Amino acid sequence: MLTTLLLSLLWLAAFVAVCLALAYRRIDLTTATIVLGFSLLAYSLFGVGNWLWMTLLWIAYAGLVVLNVPDIRRERISAPLLNIYRAILPPISDTEREAIEAGTVWWDGELFSGQPDWSRLTALPAAKLTDEEQAFLDGPTEELCRLVDDWQITHVLADLPPEVWAFIKEHRFFAMIIPKEYGGLEFSPYAVASVLAKLSSRSAVVASTVGVPNSLGPAELLLHYGTREQKDRYLPGLASGDEIPCFALTGPRAGSDASAIPDTGIVCKGSYNGEEIIGIRLNWNKRYITLAPIATVLGLAFKLYDPDHLIGERDEYGITAALIPTKTPGIEIGRRHFPLNNPFSNGPTRGKDVFVPLDSIIGGPERAGQGWRMLAEQLAAGRSIVLPANSAGGARAAVYGSGAYTRIRRQFNTPVSRFEGVGEVLARIAARTYIINAAVAVTCTAIGRGEKPAVPSAILKYHCTELGRKIANDTMDVHGGKGIMLGPNNYVGRTYQAIPIAITVEGANILTRSLIIYGQGAIRCHPFVLKEMEAATCDNYDQGLADFDQALFGHIGYAVSNAARSLVLALTHARLSETPASGPVARYYQHINRWSAAFALASDIAMLNLGGELKRRESLSARLGDVFSSMYLASMVLKHFDNQGRQEDDLPLVEWACRSLLYEAQEQLHGFLRNFPNRYLAAAMRLLIFPRGRMYSAPSDELSQRIVDLITYPTEARERLCAGIYSTTEPGNPLGLLQEALEAVEAATPLDDKMRDARRSGVIDSDDPVERIRQAAAAGVLTADEAETLTALDAQVMALIEVDDFTLEELRAGQA
Repeated sequence: MLTTLLLSLLWLAAFVAVCLALAYRRIDLTTATIVLGFSLLAYSLFGVGNWLWMTLLWIAYAGLVVLNVPDIRRERISAPLLNIYRAILPPISDTEREAIEAGTVWWDGELFSGQPDWSRLTALPAAKLTDEEQAFLDGPTEELCRLVDDWQITHVLADLPPEVWAFIKEHRFFAMIIPKEYGGLEFSPYAVASVLAKLSSRSAVVASTVGVPNSLGPAELLLHYGTREQKDRYLPGLASGDEIPCFALTGPRAGSDASAIPDTGIVCKGSYNGEEIIGIRLNWNKRYITLAPIATVLGLAFKLYDPDHLIGERDEYGITAALIPTKTPGIEIGRRHFPLNNPFSNGPTRGKDVFVPLDSIIGGPERAGQGWRMLAEQLAAGRSIVLPANSAGGARAAVYGSGAYTRIRRQFNTPVSRFEGVGEVLARIAARTYIINAAVAVTCTAIGRGEKPAVPSAILKYHCTELGRKIANDTMDVHGGKGIMLGPNNYVGRTYQAIPIAITVEGANILTRSLIIYGQGAIRCHPFVLKEMEAATCDNYDQGLADFDQALFGHIGYAVSNAARSLVLALTHARLSETPASGPVARYYQHINRWSAAFALASDIAMLNLGGELKRRESLSARLGDVFSSMYLASMVLKHFDNQGRQEDDLPLVEWACRSLLYEAQEQLHGFLRNFPNRYLAAAMRLLIFPRGRMYSAPSDELSQRIVDLITYPTEARERLCAGIYSTTEPGNPLGLLQEALEAVEAATPLDDKMRDARRSGVIDSDDPVERIRQAAAAGVLTADEAETLTALDAQVMALIEVDDFTLEELRAGQA
């Protein structure tokens, strides 16, 4: 009896294993049906099972066979489901649809598949600058950093000085994305990011000023949508700096909800340059517009109406984008906002009955109503560059400054960096900087090769700026009073103040996390959801049914596969998963494979159970977005490590970054399951995703200490992590002076050891450091030259830890 039972269980286990293997490997329906038929036949002939159980299995198998007959499947299954799906499909606004359709699907699609094809990422070449781009970085960009006095800009002038404005225009910093045929520099996205990162390490105001014209604005829109006449008219002036651009979208009544803009353009007849023409009468009220106070060319988003049908049969065309010279009568411009003591040129603009010709519409009248699509398509790439690059520059500066400062700054006769609590913070700063560097470098390279990854763009915008905020907070903590006291000697305060600006612009971060990353990704990146939606809205019913049938059963197979993959990878801790790399980082590839399957499974069940309600369950959507983002960023870290030659010294940074990201993915999935409204489905998902419980842990203290050693000594890893910042050693550049002091402290370590031994033995006993050096020289512990070296080093360090003080009149220099 026992033998019979064991034999039956073994055959059942073998049959289940075959089913899991077929699902895990995503074998096609026909092949899987044949294999299962033979497996079931073998089980029936040689297994010892209950006849009722066998009968049920054969009935289920018969249903599977029927699914291989397309006509029956469509009539009996797909058609009824299509009708139900059409009834429950939530309405999608035009702006939502255009945002979803914008850009391309790249590595994000692989992560959403549950079975990422790593060759698609590993085939991407490493980020690289051309000789011309590198020369610009080493020449004009370095010189611009040298010209900048951030205290003068932010406190004394509340503006860039004339010589800086002239230098920016002369060297075409506003023209990095404009083609050479129009006088621009025609740089790659990675080159633009590299320039902005260096500028950001010196001045947030300068980086913002240069970044905006090279992001979403008139030049970008003209390049992709402008007519030949518009390009010839505006691009040469924008390249030379004779024209200053801005783009006005946000207003008091419409911030993140661009579809609600109340600004209008009415097609009508009017007088322009002395003759009557058909044009547009515009009225608008915009705010938060960078470069608006000094702009000569205003890009404007508004809703276009044609009540008299002068250009077509429609009454309303929707959001439209136009270019207007700011000297046009009726335009109010020039006043400035003051964004958190970072006075880059930003302000409101208003227009009252401004009449412009129809050819002011970017792309001409035929582009009427296409403004939001144009903006969404360009944001699909643009959000990956400017704000993430600025975050990268600020983060690298934070590592460079904090690592050196905490090494040269002593408390309790010990470098501050030696305290474990400080070391924990330093490790976070460094590893998070590595994540930002990796995300920017790899994603910008993909954009340079033609991708417009809309969802990764949102991931970079949100996570690079959020990581930048955390880095700024930690940097302020380890600097203490040095970071708080503003003045010429403070190199962290203005960046700390500027962080909320990056958090807010180009889609507020709360909105980006809770609605865009997953909300857009679930439709755009999912291999079947968008196809199902398109089939359901197809005007041709027969074609729609055929397309829906194909997408539906592909989706079912995908969901079954992800359930199997999630369970198997969780049970094996992903150890059998395929990986494109070997060595110490191979396990992280496998873990990403696991979370990809778990994420895809959770997404499908959430969409099936909640439907359109998932869009309104923002906290659930945000947690799934966090899982998605963690996988994407961990992938970028691994690719960046590979691109840099798999430097062994960088392994602590890679391990900390991947461990923290994968731990975040685990915890966000756990939070998603805890809050999923259908508790039965939540329990089923937990069984498939966490059958062994939550097994990932955050980075260890020992790992953090290894990172501290990398950044508080003058190591190659420190230079590699912070490459591309303004670190030239010269008066007025704190980062260069800190590096010089760090190297001097390291060189003086043997002398410091002598001093410590002498103090322990009682040869020197003064509490004053300078007096101790004099005592050591008098006692023969130090030679005269050695004493002079330590005295000079003490003065050097004290100059760097000094803070500023002012008279009341000096503090009033920037009265408004």
